[in-house]
This record gives sequence, C-alpha cells and structure tokens, in this order.
Amino acid sequence: MADLRKDPVTGRWVIISTERQKRPSDFQIETVTIRPDGLCPFCEGHEDQTPPEILAYRNGSPGNTRGWEVRVVPNKFPALRVEGTLDREGEGLFDRMNGIGAHEVIIETPDHSQTLATMAEPAIEKVFWAWRDRVLDLKRDLRLRHIVIFKNHGASAGATLEHAHSQLIALPIVPREMAEELAGAKRHFQQKERCVFCDVMRQELKDGTRVISESADFLAIAPYAPRFPFEAWLLPKRHRSRFEEATSGEFGSLARMLKEMLQRMNATLLSPPYNLIVHSAPLQEEAGDSYHWHIELMPKLTRVAGFEWGTGFYINPTGPEEAADVLRKAKL
Repeated sequence: MADLRKDPVTGRWVIISTERQKRPSDFQIETVTIRPDGLCPFCEGHEDQTPPEILAYRNGSPGNTRGWEVRVVPNKFPALRVEGTLDREGEGLFDRMNGIGAHEVIIETPDHSQTLATMAEPAIEKVFWAWRDRVLDLKRDLRLRHIVIFKNHGASAGATLEHAHSQLIALPIVPREMAEELAGAKRHFQQKERCVFCDVMRQELKDGTRVISESADFLAIAPYAPRFPFEAWLLPKRHRSRFEEATSGEFGSLARMLKEMLQRMNATLLSPPYNLIVHSAPLQEEAGDSYHWHIELMPKLTRVAGFEWGTGFYINPTGPEEAADVLRKAKL
C-alpha cells in the first residue's frame, strides 16, 4: 500500500508508492560519461571563448589565461543581468519588474575529465570558496534578495556542457520554494523555540534508518518525505542560516562528505545525472535561529509528470529507508 508522508519543513506531501517500489537495478539509468571535447570552452587554454572572468584562483598567472584552479565567468546567455535599475510596476492583478540580477558560471576544474566525484578534496573545497566569495560580493548589492547556487550534472539534469561546472543566479525577489521553506522553519521555531532542521537531525540520528553518512561536522540523510528516489540532504551539524557563514574547517569536511556521497551514488546508480542545490537564507532577511542552510542532492531517475504538476504531490517509487540502506552499503 502507498505511504503518504509530509515534509516536516514545508508541509509538502509525497507518495511513497511501495507497489511501484524500485531498487537501483530496476531503473533505466542514464549513465553520465565525460567524453573528450577539444572544443570545450571551459577547458584550460580556451579562456578566450568565455566572457572575461569575474573571479579566478590562480597560480600567479595573468587573468583570462592558463594557470587557474577555479574560474568564475558571467553566463554567456544570462537569465538576469546586473545592469540597470530595479523598477517594479503592476496593472491590477498583474505584477512585474525588470530583470535585475546576476547569472554566473563556476568552472570547477581546468581538467575536462574530472568531476566532483573524482576531484581531490582540496580542489572541491576551492569550489565552495568560489561560491562563498561570489555570494559575499553580490550581497553588497541591496537590489538582490536571494542567491541560488546549483549544479546540473548530465544532459537530462539540464547540463548543456559536460565540463564540470555549477551556476549561481542572484534574484531581486525571494523565490516561492525558499519562502515556503522559511515560513515552515519559522512556524516550527515559534512553536518549539528550536530549529526544525536541528530537530530533524536529532530524530534521524536517534532512528538511524535514514542516515547515510556522518562526520564530525555534517550529516547525510535520505529525507523522511523525499520527492525523488535516492534524494539526499547534507546538513551541517552546527546551526547556521547561510552557506557563506561556514568555516574553513566545515568546507573541508563538506568536500569529503560530498565526494563520498557522489561516489556512493555513482557506485549504486551507475553514475547518474543529478541536480545539486544549496539552500541558504535570503540575503537581506534575518533568519538566524529558525533557518538552517543545507545541500539537497537529487539523482535524475524519474520524471515529473502531469500528476505532480497538477497536485504538487510527488510520487516516489523508492522509500528513503531502502535508499539510505543501499547507499550506506555502496562499495567505494
């Protein structure tokens, strides 16, 4: 029989369909293979094929040349642009504003063949520092209210280039998904005077069945009400509302945890496409005690279809307890 579960933060319902339950071998998985590409614009030596860099960690080399470890450039086809003034207007029920924001690409490595699952941990940590540095720079622009950092890995996850990269979009509004998450966290804090994410971690550690991995600084779990099979959350144990407030030690620990999780998914799910999203509090709002930043990692194993769009419910054919057990047992 199907099991309906409610997300403790947002109140979103999901259906864990036990009759359609699937183990990794039951999915038709698209394996992501990184193929050589002599024309890739993100490769070292092709710096002239991207817009001029905004940020780069270099070994003393001049800008926009070889000799970099992580490189950040404007997106060549940006969803939003930083130039202009923020104008908002409406007519009756209709509200609009001009497209102020930022859209940047973080090129995670000069080596086309590498991914976050294969890169050395210090190299992954440098990617986090690049994310942080760009957030700290952009949040000085008071027109911007929220920044989302995300990664599409594989064509079916939305990636148009195979070279390892992530993206950052800064918005003049707080998106609905984040607003719902903030509201749910605030409701819990008003009722309990505790962070809901901290409570989730305490309960998951006590129960244990959905814990995938644990370190001194981070906990990786299959969430209680996952939208997608083998969805995982990486939560810092120390309460902070914003990703950019993490310490150097936490970034190092996160690099180890993320690499391990991706290796577990690759071993279990045959190197699937995935989406990674950093959930962090809005830039200009105080979220302090109620909100808790984290990373959500979602392999692309199923498709969102009419039922999901029509109801807001998600049907997940694999329960989180089974997913956590499979990922825990993965041979790295």
